[in-house]
Amino acid sequence: MSIDHPSFGKLDSGRIIIFDTTLRDGEQSPGFSMNLEEKLRMAEALHELGADVLEAGFAIASPGDFESVQSIAKRFSKDGPVVASLSRANTADIMASIEATKPAARPRIHIVLATSDLHMRVKLRMTREEVLARITESVSLARNHAADVEWSAEDGSRSDLDFLCRCVDTAIKAGATTINIPDTVGYSLPADMALIFSTLINKVPDADKVIFSAHNHNDLGLAVANTLAAVQAGVRQIECTINGIGERAGNASLEEVAMALRTRHDVLKLRSGIETKRILRTSKLLATITGFDVQPNKAIVGRNAFAHESGIHQDGVLKDASTYEIMTPESVGWTTNSLVLGKHSGRAAFRDRLKSLGYEVGDNQLNDAFKRFKDLADRKKVVYDEDIAALVDDEVGRANERIRLTGMTVATGMGTRPMATVVLEVDGEPAEGMSGGDGAVDATFNAIRQAFPHDSNLKLYAVQSVTGGTDAQARVTVRIEEGGKLVDGQGADTDTIVASARAYVHALNKLLVKRQRTEPPAVSAAE
Repeated sequence: MSIDHPSFGKLDSGRIIIFDTTLRDGEQSPGFSMNLEEKLRMAEALHELGADVLEAGFAIASPGDFESVQSIAKRFSKDGPVVASLSRANTADIMASIEATKPAARPRIHIVLATSDLHMRVKLRMTREEVLARITESVSLARNHAADVEWSAEDGSRSDLDFLCRCVDTAIKAGATTINIPDTVGYSLPADMALIFSTLINKVPDADKVIFSAHNHNDLGLAVANTLAAVQAGVRQIECTINGIGERAGNASLEEVAMALRTRHDVLKLRSGIETKRILRTSKLLATITGFDVQPNKAIVGRNAFAHESGIHQDGVLKDASTYEIMTPESVGWTTNSLVLGKHSGRAAFRDRLKSLGYEVGDNQLNDAFKRFKDLADRKKVVYDEDIAALVDDEVGRANERIRLTGMTVATGMGTRPMATVVLEVDGEPAEGMSGGDGAVDATFNAIRQAFPHDSNLKLYAVQSVTGGTDAQARVTVRIEEGGKLVDGQGADTDTIVASARAYVHALNKLLVKRQRTEPPAVSAAE
């Protein structure tokens, strides 16, 4: 059986469409905001990964969101993934999404409207009949301007199933080409999702003419399990994010779903277009952009995902890796030989190694990264792949930032009050600060505050070692808060104090992005 879809043509039933919402739902997480340049980098990485649909944002939320959606649409004006924009079920939202996605070769309008009795009564203050009428109006309007329209039932998993069937039937009649039933609050169990989708697919007329989609949140840790249950019930589009980011506890993790489809093809017998060897690189890029590291025990992309400490496990893996590994590290982008370059390595070797690690950088970024690599090689006995990734992510992640750290000195010791001097470049102009503190890091942060005055509060300071050894690079994460806005920054260096300053400045730059963006609409667009 196949479905004739306006964006994908004849789509056979064994193909899973990957709908990535990292740039929309993922970015709604506190502290995860991205600037335009970062969104474009992430969109390109998701395209290279093989995502079929990119939900580029919520066009009407702010001028910045509109610009981001439109810029991504222009980037994929000739080919590439479907570019979608979220809309509430009203004319202004829909027209904003139509205008923003218009440059894309394959634009999609994504309309969301709540269907649970609780949401209709409390949030929408609409009757069931009014909701049905709004579905017809909004989907019809979108179809008048776009061939590809997705309709989502917000809080669909807690909706009356008979009424949900009526809503889906109405959306299909109005011209929807994809039907999404989100588990908006992460309440459902796998059996619930299977029942919902099997009922809709078997009961709603013309259900065989649309693609059904699942968008599951992870409040009970069941997002991936619920997604796979939906797939087994007939869903052929999966809505997910890199590293599972998203509101509250996040969304179904793209990397986990993709590897479940690949690893358990014997049971699921489905395939996606994800280039799995790019998974780790994309995960690390997102972590660098957002400033949020992946937890060590995170499936697929956590640094412990393929580590074996138990003696019994180690013995089995040495004899045959399949005894304790259901997939190879290389299949998702991990490398087994991480010892690579030294201080005598040249630019060509450095560029070649970057390519093998999945990095494509311009000449200027290459020059800056190579200078830092040579400096690092002078200070470290050996340079590992992880070291190179850390310094390149640190360098590339600072392109086009308004605040740059250009110099610093710190004096500290037992029985003396630490003092720090920092030199910043703010919008191209030099700014210097000098201050003391309770420790070297405190003095450094105080000096940055003096050079660039601001009223944010430090909420988190964390240090991790990129590799082993006393000469290892430190990766520092800093979280600051201003007026209820949370942002995270990261920095890497063999000197922990320098890494700390880089992380703090990175966070300040992200805070500036937050300041520039207006508040989101009063009615939540969460699914």
